[in-house]
Parts: sequence; C-alpha cells; structure tokens
Amino acid sequence: MRKRLLLLSAYDAPSHAYWRHQLRNQLTEFDWTELCLPPRYFNWRIRGNAMQWASTESACLARDYDLVLATSMVDLASLRGLIPKLAAVPSLLYFHENQFAYPAGRQRIDNIEPQIVPLYAALCSDAIVFNSAFNRDTCQEGVRQLAKRLPEGLPAQLFKKLNAAEVLPVPLISSDDSYYNRAALPTDSPMEIVWNHRWEYDKGIELLAQIIEQVKQAGLRYRFHVVGQQFRHRPQAFEEIDRHLEEISAFFDMPRGNFGYIEDADRYQTLLTSCHVVLSTAKHDFQGLSVQQACLAGCQAAVPDALVYPEYIPPQFRYQTCEDSRQTATAAVSLLRDIRNKLEDGAWSKIDLSAYSGQDLLNRYRDVFRSLINNQS
Repeated sequence: MRKRLLLLSAYDAPSHAYWRHQLRNQLTEFDWTELCLPPRYFNWRIRGNAMQWASTESACLARDYDLVLATSMVDLASLRGLIPKLAAVPSLLYFHENQFAYPAGRQRIDNIEPQIVPLYAALCSDAIVFNSAFNRDTCQEGVRQLAKRLPEGLPAQLFKKLNAAEVLPVPLISSDDSYYNRAALPTDSPMEIVWNHRWEYDKGIELLAQIIEQVKQAGLRYRFHVVGQQFRHRPQAFEEIDRHLEEISAFFDMPRGNFGYIEDADRYQTLLTSCHVVLSTAKHDFQGLSVQQACLAGCQAAVPDALVYPEYIPPQFRYQTCEDSRQTATAAVSLLRDIRNKLEDGAWSKIDLSAYSGQDLLNRYRDVFRSLINNQS
C-alpha cells in the first residue's frame, strides 16, 4: 500500500511551489495531498495559516496520513492542536529560508513572529531539514542570538534538533550538457546577461543599477535581460535601470533585452539557453534556484562571494562584496569582463550541480521519509 503524505506550504512562493512539484513528480511511489496558501500578506500568512486551514480544510487534514511534510512557515504547533489527529502523524519540517538571515524590510521590521513561529514548528516536528548549509548555519546562529535576548532563553531541545538537521536541497531537473557546447563569443557581439530574480529589495536592486551604470560608462557591449517575478511595489531603482538599459541600447544601436516578468515557461527557458551569464546581486539567497536553473541551461555565473553561492559556484565566478556598494559593483563588472574574455576564447565552463539533481538526492529524500514513517509504525 502506498504511503500517504500531506504536504503543507503556507506561503507558496515560486521556489516553494517548484520544490513541491519536483517531489510530487519524481517521488511517485507516494500518495500526495497538498495544501497551499498564496504568497501574499506575509505577516498574516505566517501567523494565521493554522487557523485558516483548520477552519476551511478540517476534513482534508483529518484524513489518515503516514507523514506530514511542512514548510517552516507553517504554524505546525497550532495546527496539531487544532486538528488533534495530526499530532499522531510523524512530521518533517522543511526550511526553504530563515528569517534571521533575511534582510530587514517593510514587512519584517520590528516583528519577531516570523522568527518565533518556525521555532514552535521545529520543537513539535519529528525532524528538520534545510535546503542548504548556509540556511542551516545562519538559522542556528540566529536562534543563538535570539536566545540571548529572551528572559529565559530558549529550550535546549530546540538547539539539539537544529543541530541534528540534515541538508536536502530543492531537487533540480537534470541538465542537458549540450548547452555547454557553444562556439566562441564573437568580439563584436553583445554578451547576453540575465538577471532573473524577484523585483524586491532583498535581491540587491541598487547594486544592479550601479553595475549597469558602470557598464554603460565603460562602453561595454553587454545586453541585460532583467526578468523575474514582480509585485505591486516596485523598487525605485528600476526606473534608473530602465533608463541605463535604454541608453546602452541606443549607444550600440542594438535591440534592448527583456525587461519584465516572462510568464511563459518555454519562452523563459529559451532566454536562459540563449544567455551567456547569469548575474546575481542578491542580499540573501538560501539556495539560489534562479541561478542554478540558468547554470543548468549553460550560463556562466557572476555572483557574490557570499551567502549560499560558495557551496556550488567556483571561486572564479564569484565577485568580492565590499562595504561600499560601488566597489562591489566595480568588482562585479571586472568579473563580467573576465568572463567575456574567456568566452571570446571559447572557454566555456560547466558548473557542477550534480548534487542537486539525479537519483542520489531523491533517494536521500526517500530515506528520510521512510525512516520517519517506519519509526512511527
């Protein structure tokens, strides 16, 4: 009989949706039930998801399951209290991110609940996994710092569980190595650069603007494709970016690159395979799916020498981050120049992402699922 898994995603952002789709589509021996909430109204989502599900999905939640797989935004402790039957089902908590390493922004300033709710969930879950070592390590350090601020600290059991957590990345679709079999980049052709992140403050919009400005001032034949998910509030720096890109296009008398979200998946994949470089200016990335997907499509990388990137991007594709953002932009432009020189020589490098795709990673997921299920039997 197939084991029944209940997957709960309380803030189903695109990376969270990609993760659950990958698990459901590749671990087909399990019977999946999924409950998801849209990725908006962040503070309400993380505090209210248990109450909302308990009132609208009580029949679904009260079915017989062999394992609950919940993202760290799920208020699992409250949900198990509201649906007592769930308390008897083994649970696995998956951290896509942690709010300790998340840059402060409009929704998160002076609000401790996004940090506390996942800790309750961690305490009541049977096991915890993170999508990267960077995510795990920054979460552990953030919890230690939080404990110092609280009158009674935090339970020792919480630290024990976090220290025992495994790292299981979001699985990727395997790559086609033919993407790397490219001819040398002609010296008179533009180098195609894709920036494919959310249009939000935490993705380093101001740094992107400074990089593009320096490219314009240096007269470099680079065509930028600024794509990614957009929201109601668009950072002001995009107006500056738009102006710089128009001026670069006019100077070289060449068509502009894409500017805006590409909804069609096939068109987006075609763009990735046509680009030479994927650029990141992120202030936080806990796995970097957009960078990884572009690398799988054959792009070289230009990313900060920080965050999660040292876990899979070689040093020659990382630029130094400095306190002065203009110095960081200069370092990034210098890296882009170096990559162009190599591509003109036909020196394409494959970035090894084998640890993020294939059966080995899926088998690790299977082992964790089955261990929790069997321990309950």
